Amino acid sequence: MKIISWNVNGIRAVAKKNLFNDLESMDPDILCLQETKAQDDQVAEVLAPVNHYEVYSNSAVKKGYSGTAILSKISPIHVFRGMGIEEHDQEGRVVGLEYDSFYLVNVYVPNSGNDLKRLDYRQKWDLDFFNFLKKLEEQKPVLVCGDFNVAHKDIDLARPKPNYNKSAGYMQEEIDGMDRYTRGGFVDTFRHFNPEAKDAYSWWSYRAGAREKNVGWRIDYFLASPSLLPSLKNAFISNEVMGSDHCPIGVLI
Repeated sequence: MKIISWNVNGIRAVAKKNLFNDLESMDPDILCLQETKAQDDQVAEVLAPVNHYEVYSNSAVKKGYSGTAILSKISPIHVFRGMGIEEHDQEGRVVGLEYDSFYLVNVYVPNSGNDLKRLDYRQKWDLDFFNFLKKLEEQKPVLVCGDFNVAHKDIDLARPKPNYNKSAGYMQEEIDGMDRYTRGGFVDTFRHFNPEAKDAYSWWSYRAGAREKNVGWRIDYFLASPSLLPSLKNAFISNEVMGSDHCPIGVLI
């Protein structure tokens, strides 16, 4: 089973580029999308040409903002949207599917913002989302993927020193949030298979030719319950796929 996660930075925008060809060439069994920037009916309309997938989306109350979706070839047992906390569930940031042997959770974690206005809120989100995942894990293993909006360690961004404690995505409070996931038992699948891989990024600024120079950040992840590790065959970053400021990442199970 191939599962891919991709922040598309607007599903309608990426559909006008190469989305459908990319989907065909990547051929995932499950595709998790973040930042769809569309309402549920708009997501369904954009994805109408896609065959063989069931589509599940969760849109923000605010139009054209945030939003997540999952395309799955495998019918789930159950679908859930949000984490059951009204404060967090207005922005369409979580959609999950229950399968026979695991939960799949697709997440678009809030960005702290260029001026760090949402850093406090982001810390509350991180704790509440961690607790939500651990509650699910009491029932069966969890695979959570998406844009976590944080580079975990120095190796995960091209320029750690100038950004540390100065830029959203590399504040100590955000790093602490990612530490909570990994210390709490969730395994960073890419690092599990590629512990020393450098220059492995999933997001690049649109400014100053960052992608061409590979001045990037790894802020997109697949985190897995330890009991899933024997089933995991690989974790990868598909940085050749264009269309967004993020590239797809994936796992093979």
